[in-house]
Amino acid sequence: MSPAMEAAEQAEQLKLDGNMAFSKSRFGAAIDAYTEAIALCPNVPIYWTNRALCYRKRNEWTKVEEDCRKAIQLDHHSVKAHYMLGLALLQKEEFAEGVRELEKALDLGRDANPKSYMVEEIWQELARAKYLEWEHESTKRSWELQKLKGTCEAALKEKQFLDSSEKEGFVDETMKANADQLEALDRVFQKAAEDDIPTEVSECSLFRISYLLIYNFG
Repeated sequence: MSPAMEAAEQAEQLKLDGNMAFSKSRFGAAIDAYTEAIALCPNVPIYWTNRALCYRKRNEWTKVEEDCRKAIQLDHHSVKAHYMLGLALLQKEEFAEGVRELEKALDLGRDANPKSYMVEEIWQELARAKYLEWEHESTKRSWELQKLKGTCEAALKEKQFLDSSEKEGFVDETMKANADQLEALDRVFQKAAEDDIPTEVSECSLFRISYLLIYNFG
């Protein structure tokens, strides 16, 4: 037997040892076994994804990302690698890239085995990721809206101060006009904020809606 074949055989045995340890929730031992397998045969993507799965169980998301990126370099069609990479990116709040990786995993999973339990799990995680992405962007927009509102209010109050200085004898009328302008400004920003919030739709419902959209229209 050639040294390469012998190394491959040893690596496969180490993978089986890692799988056995994983099934018993001995994730440290499983990581050690997969690491030895990688040392022997670093170009086998499943060794990397198996180790990434162990890191996922231990919430070591940086290592999950590293192993999944390596697995994708070796196999662009690895469903597990794209899926776990997407989850790792969500942990970093890199929602847009995380959604893209989950979408890639879903497409690959559909092509490979559309009725697989993993495809359903990816659907659910993608729906959750899309909601988190929307929520993150909505929060960002809300903050920017409040900042803009403050700037507009300050400019309007400065203008009102100058108007009141120039219109002596018309203080009551000027104050009323100023109050009306501030109320109108408040209504504009209130409407903008409301338009960014789904009405009568709970977070759970959003998950279901996203799930149905992904399932039916992909």
